[in-house]
Amino acid sequence: MFNIAVKQEEYLIYILKDIENDSRLEIVPEKGGIVTNWKIQGQNILYLDQERFKNPSLSVRGGIPVLFPICGNLPENIFYFEDKKYILKQHGFARDLPWKVIGQSHSKSAKIILSLKSNQETLEVYPFEFELIFSYELLGKKLIIEQSYENKSNKKMPFSTGFHPYFYCGNKDKLKLNIPATEYQNKTGDKTFSFDGNLDYNSPEIDIAFTKLQGNKASFTDEKRDLTVKVKYDDFFSTLVFWTLEGKEYICLEPWSSPRNSINTKEQLKYLQPQEIFHTQIEIEVS
Repeated sequence: MFNIAVKQEEYLIYILKDIENDSRLEIVPEKGGIVTNWKIQGQNILYLDQERFKNPSLSVRGGIPVLFPICGNLPENIFYFEDKKYILKQHGFARDLPWKVIGQSHSKSAKIILSLKSNQETLEVYPFEFELIFSYELLGKKLIIEQSYENKSNKKMPFSTGFHPYFYCGNKDKLKLNIPATEYQNKTGDKTFSFDGNLDYNSPEIDIAFTKLQGNKASFTDEKRDLTVKVKYDDFFSTLVFWTLEGKEYICLEPWSSPRNSINTKEQLKYLQPQEIFHTQIEIEVS
């Protein structure tokens, strides 16, 4: 049995439930279309910094922010198109703008469909008209995020996209990573290191990118909680970023369609022709 409810706090929250599996997901459309909380049988799957979430001047740390039309940051936040300079802040603007609920169902799963369209504010920093349609489907211990990207401009539209899930992890010493790669790059991309599944979680910060993926599934196991989270993604997502801070109870395992600064370097950058629509999806499954 599935159910969708709403509650009003600082924002209107949509609550998706799979009652039989005791799985509960919260989404805040007007705050970047973000998934904020996910609990299965009382266990937190996601981390959320509530104080930052309530402060509109701060970026959200927690949940599953949407990254579009770039992933990561740009040098001095600048990119050029047709000899004009544009300023795009880190991870783009989709995570900051209000999304609109355009559909929902709770017959075979709990599903909500959200839309984000270009507007005058986005055109000033990214000169393309677009519409994004994302569906968030909760089915048992699985979250399926189907995505549609449409170029409504009369010119070819470049973009990268991704997700920045903050997974709750109270004890990283009991963390086991399984990523389909044998090497990773540092944040600036100028150094490459071999990877055997182990990282130094006593470092102040880990911010690394796996750009040579050998499979379409990554996972981690929190051995303290006997819980495994699998992230499945299409070939479109060519990069996995791992990020965490010392002393924080989260890890981020982020599927990106292209590496940092790709709107300038063109590496793995996606282009849509005028009126073209592109579909893709990711899945997050807990066991």
